[in-house]
Amino acid sequence: MTDTLATITQIKNTRAFILELVKDLSIGQLNEIPAGFNNNIIWNIAHLTAAQQNLCYIRSGLAITVSEAHFSPFLSGTKPEKFIEQKEIDSIFDVLLNSMDRLAADYSSGLFLKFDPWDKRYGMKLNSIEDAINFVPFHEGMHIGYIMALKKLV
Repeated sequence: MTDTLATITQIKNTRAFILELVKDLSIGQLNEIPAGFNNNIIWNIAHLTAAQQNLCYIRSGLAITVSEAHFSPFLSGTKPEKFIEQKEIDSIFDVLLNSMDRLAADYSSGLFLKFDPWDKRYGMKLNSIEDAINFVPFHEGMHIGYIMALKKLV
């Protein structure tokens, strides 16, 4: 349990780094989709929360702990459908960090009793909530790369 909680803390710290990385960008820059890309910086940031909710809660047969507005529009296979205003950006940033506090609390309380195994396209087999939590840093690392590439273009 201690290792998994340490991983959750690591994820939250990485997410704080992401917010620091984009703190000086305008609303327009966060929403801009450069040529050759199909999403933008704010979609990638919101996707981190949606993917973590899908991996940890949905795969465990539990309800998501964030609003639907922070979930379905940002799942894999989606793309930005609208310009996201500052109020929603602030909400996305808050949920990005707060969802990790909730995950730590839920994991510590033993909420995750089952898990629907999943073979990810990256050759990884997720067979438990611990596997899912350990996969999150890999997934988020890829998206940090996308965010950094997008930042150079906006």
